[in-house]
Amino acid sequence: MKKLVVFTGAGISVESGLPTFRGTDGLWEGHRIEDVATPEAWQRNPELVQRFYNKRRSDCIAALPNKAHYKLAELQNHYDVQIITQNIDDLHERAGSNKVLHLHGQIRKSQSSINPNLIYNITGDKIEMGTFCELGSQLRPHVVWFGEAVPNMEEASKMAQQADLFVVIGTSLQVYPAANLIYETKPDCKLFLIDPNADQYTVPPVVVKIAEKASRGVNYLAKLITE
Repeated sequence: MKKLVVFTGAGISVESGLPTFRGTDGLWEGHRIEDVATPEAWQRNPELVQRFYNKRRSDCIAALPNKAHYKLAELQNHYDVQIITQNIDDLHERAGSNKVLHLHGQIRKSQSSINPNLIYNITGDKIEMGTFCELGSQLRPHVVWFGEAVPNMEEASKMAQQADLFVVIGTSLQVYPAANLIYETKPDCKLFLIDPNADQYTVPPVVVKIAEKASRGVNYLAKLITE
């Protein structure tokens, strides 16, 4: 079975009601990135960071997978589908996708503040201040912040290198090192880009651009690669 590797960003979850990472004003849900999404922010004001991600977690739990998530899961009947996502939500999994690699962590998990390898499932939608890991450190969101290493990047690169088809959906290709994945594919890999602004992207000419929102774009893609 051929390998279909799909690289998704915030754009695939917009139709589920989850906002993209940054607004046109440079803010994320009314906050500067530096105040809620860096290790320094956690050191300065862990309560603010915790409240911010508790709200994100509540929003993610309330959201439902959309047609794009479900269509990608259906493609498992035709391909060995592997999803690499920059998203911290679990909508791919809830739609039925079996192989999902999260580059930037998972909002419904927590981790130790001193050992990032200690990861725990969260019951409910909150991490309370005063809740500690087994080493006695405050639990924090299991999210890769700006300035932190991306632990799954090596595995993502291997997946891209083995892909027979590689599809980019709803990401600006501006966040590195993940933006390089499309350039790590083998020469005969078929490349696709799905985004409403696909025509404005600077990508290799062999990339098939589908200028649609995720749900319509994935549906069109499915027809292209299964007929």
